[in-house]
Amino acid sequence: MSAESTADRILAVLEEDAQASYAEIADRAEVSKPTVRKYINKLEDEGVIVGYSADVDPKKLASQSIAMVGVDVESERYVEATRALREVEEIEALYTSSGDHMLMAEVRGRDGEELGDIIEESILSIEGVTAAHPSFLQERLK
Repeated sequence: MSAESTADRILAVLEEDAQASYAEIADRAEVSKPTVRKYINKLEDEGVIVGYSADVDPKKLASQSIAMVGVDVESERYVEATRALREVEEIEALYTSSGDHMLMAEVRGRDGEELGDIIEESILSIEGVTAAHPSFLQERLK
């Protein structure tokens, strides 16, 4: 058995395959199915597991484009701007960042033109947002 904690082993399996059954997780994490159920429930209750998702290759989406958008915000408007960004339906995920931009937003639209409109009309129009720097995802390599 691994020196890694039970929770860490279960999370590693889920991060690799969010659709794994309890039996698969138990086998790969070297624990029983009831243990998997107990830990997953606990991790969900504690907010460690906040959801399950599918990884998408944007190049294979015939009708959707994805951009990672670096968003800069005035410090004094950070809380309000972040709240407003969380309400933008086309923003799939929003992250704080320690890189070049304060926030990183995963934005989805039908095509590049719609992504540009979303950035212009829904992101840059938010009071306190000073800049948006998109990187359009083209091909998933891993």
